[in-house]
Amino acid sequence: MPNSFGSLSTLSVGGKPYTIHKLAAVEAVHPQAKKLPYSLKILLENLLRTEGVSLAVRKADIDALALWQPKAEPNVEIAFTPARVLMQDFTGVPCVVDLAAMRDAMKTLGGDPAKINPLVPVELVIDHSVQVDEYGTDHAFRDNVALEYERNQERYTFLRWGQNAFRNFKVVPPGTGICHQVNLEHLARGVFTDAHGVAYPDTLVGTDSHTTMINGLGVLGWGVGGIEAEAAMLGQPVSMLIPQVIGFKLSGKLSPGATATDLVLTVTQMLRKKGVVGKFVEFFGPGLADLPLADRATIANMAPEYGATCGIFPVDAETLRFLTLTGRPAELVNLVEAYYKEQGLFHDAHTPEASYTDTLELDLSTVESSLAGPTRPQDRVPLRTMKAAFAEALPKLKAGVKKPTAVPLALAAPATGPFGAKEPAAVTVPPGALHDGSVVIAAITSCTNTSNPSVMMAAGVLAKKAVARGLSTQPWVKTSLAPGSQVVTDYLTNAGVLTDLEKLRFNVVGYGCTTCIGNSGPLPEAVSREVGAEGLVVSAVLSGNRNFEGRVHPEVRANYLASPPLVVAYALAGRVDIDWESEPVGTGADGAPVFLKDIWPTHEEVASAVGSSIKKESFERIYGAVYEGDASWKALRVPTGDLYAWDASSTYIANPPYFRGMGVMPPAIAEITGARVLALLGDSITTDHISPAGNIKKDSPAGKYLLDHGVEQKDFNQYGARRGHHDVMMRGTFANVRLRNRLVPPREDGTPVEGGFTRHLPGTEVVSIFDASMAYQKDGVPLIILGGKEYGSGSSRDWAAKGTNLLGVKAVLAESYERIHRSNLVGMGVVPLQFKAGESAASHGLTGDETFDIGGLVAGLDKNFDGAARELTVTATKPDGTTVAFKAVCRIDTPQEVQYYKNGGILPYVLRQLLAAK
Repeated sequence: MPNSFGSLSTLSVGGKPYTIHKLAAVEAVHPQAKKLPYSLKILLENLLRTEGVSLAVRKADIDALALWQPKAEPNVEIAFTPARVLMQDFTGVPCVVDLAAMRDAMKTLGGDPAKINPLVPVELVIDHSVQVDEYGTDHAFRDNVALEYERNQERYTFLRWGQNAFRNFKVVPPGTGICHQVNLEHLARGVFTDAHGVAYPDTLVGTDSHTTMINGLGVLGWGVGGIEAEAAMLGQPVSMLIPQVIGFKLSGKLSPGATATDLVLTVTQMLRKKGVVGKFVEFFGPGLADLPLADRATIANMAPEYGATCGIFPVDAETLRFLTLTGRPAELVNLVEAYYKEQGLFHDAHTPEASYTDTLELDLSTVESSLAGPTRPQDRVPLRTMKAAFAEALPKLKAGVKKPTAVPLALAAPATGPFGAKEPAAVTVPPGALHDGSVVIAAITSCTNTSNPSVMMAAGVLAKKAVARGLSTQPWVKTSLAPGSQVVTDYLTNAGVLTDLEKLRFNVVGYGCTTCIGNSGPLPEAVSREVGAEGLVVSAVLSGNRNFEGRVHPEVRANYLASPPLVVAYALAGRVDIDWESEPVGTGADGAPVFLKDIWPTHEEVASAVGSSIKKESFERIYGAVYEGDASWKALRVPTGDLYAWDASSTYIANPPYFRGMGVMPPAIAEITGARVLALLGDSITTDHISPAGNIKKDSPAGKYLLDHGVEQKDFNQYGARRGHHDVMMRGTFANVRLRNRLVPPREDGTPVEGGFTRHLPGTEVVSIFDASMAYQKDGVPLIILGGKEYGSGSSRDWAAKGTNLLGVKAVLAESYERIHRSNLVGMGVVPLQFKAGESAASHGLTGDETFDIGGLVAGLDKNFDGAARELTVTATKPDGTTVAFKAVCRIDTPQEVQYYKNGGILPYVLRQLLAAK
């Protein structure tokens, strides 16, 4: 190793020596590096340690980071080498599929398949496959887990194969917890040590956008697409521009009645307004001293919602307390403390303020009870104005509702299994009980809040008070409790509040990410029928982080994020159009009205319950056998061998086409000419709109494919479970039930058509997006997508890019992009183009009926899209032969991304690199 700055040093902890790369060595040469933000110092150590090890890291890169200019626009590329990779099963299965396919391709090209193997630790937590079929019963968890195995046995067997076939790859079995909470409570190391005794900060990338939750522990990491994660697994550094860093100063303390959820919704709104897409956010200030680590993790979790790459907190005394509480070994806790203090990274009251690109500040005492919705997490609604806010939002929500029908919306039938119906038989809807604003789903779910003892305990205490007053949840509300780990159930039981939650039908339905990702299961038939027959805008209230259109449930249009105690409160009321100040939650057993203030938990009640019920022994016992799994997991019959034996009849796992016909050398890049528009879309098109998610409709292209392959509708499962099969997934791309493609004319009554439809140009016939794509590809016609602002926001779904590629889309032209999706498009060989500031499809008079030529692509590649080469010429030819020409910015942002694009994507690039390696 060059060790250009002489940074190698020795740190002794407990009599044991460790080799470290001291930041002080760089600070001696570049004194201004002392003022670098915490997160950039973590990156600086990463570059010091990998200088010369990775060909992508040079002394000049270290100099550039040390001399960081806070206000400068990012333009310097560096290579970040994460210490590990975190996955969940929805995104993890296609990653393992791709690795298995790469082994096949490596063999075909004459290389050694064993080269395709994770070079850094990879941990996959199965947490996204459990669905809320059974609820409100003491056997809900048992039944849901049984159905989970019934539906996903093939996927789980495949993952077990991967665990045996690949080195450095571990799988946490179903029923353990949500990956981010398991990461926070167990997987995170704080400090890594390698076989040579080198100690360095724990860092990671994850295949879920909420990987940032670990930033609350002072660990730098963020979500990437599965294709980037695979490259990181195979030893490729993550290419990035040195980011701007926004400092967020916290002061004061939360007021009584305000929760961590209210805090994070406030922070999300503030940072979205500030504009932090592609930036790091770093929290500092006196308010950290009294902010529990769980609250920090809650704030860090929602970095994707406020648009930042990460939202990080420094390591301090609270970090050490949490590591000790969660059962980390004392020697590790001591190493974390010693390492961060030695590096000047340990935060205390005397830590000087770093230099930031910009700052903003929040006095925690000003935070008030809030929700966010009805369709975006940044749209905070103060609880006191919720009734009026819903009334204001209703007309827009109502506009997309079809005329009332006599039957519910078409849904995939609930899977039948050994347990029969998946809702309590006694569910009835009293005449006139449901109306616009009725709450039909109340879910304590998602990693954001189920990791936080204070808000979970607040829900339990509120339930206890409600039961004591004789209150019940409304019968039409589908209730669920999905803890982030088994530790949660332990402390709720220890506090004596789990039974009260169960009395209100908040029974444990599973340990995983459920309602927040659309695994909400079917509504009770009576509720579904009423919603469809009356054309109602009904609501979900969930303690999640995502509420985008069509995500939670296809029949629910108004979705509000809220704290767990508010979820329980809205289940009691059964509606969101309630004024909590003047209207009661319900009527008590004594016949008197009960108001929210009567049952709202006090700060003292929650603190006392948390302090007495959370024990280190729970973490040690539960995580002591974290990889063992239950009897069903152990009973899986697992194939062996380094190469996977693909089953041609499988509808879950298939060898993808990404390497089909691939040569040792990449082919020449061609210009994009004569392209047609597959979809003309508006603002805030999320990866939920693009990527296949949720239930599979019988009459959809994916549903027809499954029926044609002998799969009965009851066994459709959901898109997320079939992410390992490209034929299913490409048919579900751009098939979201709320997608509005402006190429499709409205109905006769003027209401917009929603769903995965388009026109097959130049004709007028409306067909599915998949069918149009196949027709265009048969004729050799390239495709583009036209979009608005914040294109690709939301989850880090690799299939949003993979599906786009497989549908024949060569370029996307949008007003702005979210970070992960832009990167994923490049990683799949799709060009992200961006309208120049102030311009749009509308400003250029584009209707989507044009044909498009994109000039300068090949020339731009030769110049790495630097300077003037970044602006390409787009020429749109209208049906009458007239043309519109304008400049668009190519968002292939780094030289490394240029190499990915030249190779047809990141996976072919990595494969060729490994093939060439000696």
